[in-house]
Amino acid sequence: MAPSHVLVALDGSPLAEDALAYALETFDCRVTVLNVVTPLDEGMSEGNVLGAGVLGTDEERVRTARERAQKAVATARDGSAESDRTVETVVEVGDPAETILEFVDEHDVDHVVMGGHGGDRGRLARRLLGTVSTAVVGEAPVTVTVVR
Repeated sequence: MAPSHVLVALDGSPLAEDALAYALETFDCRVTVLNVVTPLDEGMSEGNVLGAGVLGTDEERVRTARERAQKAVATARDGSAESDRTVETVVEVGDPAETILEFVDEHDVDHVVMGGHGGDRGRLARRLLGTVSTAVVGEAPVTVTVVR
């Protein structure tokens, strides 16, 4: 059965952008791109280095994430055969895996597409970088496609 609402988890990686392109080419339905910004604790976010706010506020990070998501959608849409597709973009703040799973439950998503991390990374890096996709695959109540 073809999905009616596909969620693409976008984290700024090339594999996530490949996942978005895959979703737009494969599914003829509603597509939502979700970018999850991980909140910083108070000691890291603002003013911890002589008042410089090195990493910026959560609001700045959300704005940057939203711009990045819009750009990735435009790039994928331009490369897609269906250039007239409408793609919704959503930026949330929270734990990436938990936020993706909550979004699936709350927005009638019936398929998730996301990038997986692999390649020539070390074992520890693969383990850390793949934890979001591993958690979503293991806990999602819907089909999850991992693009590698």
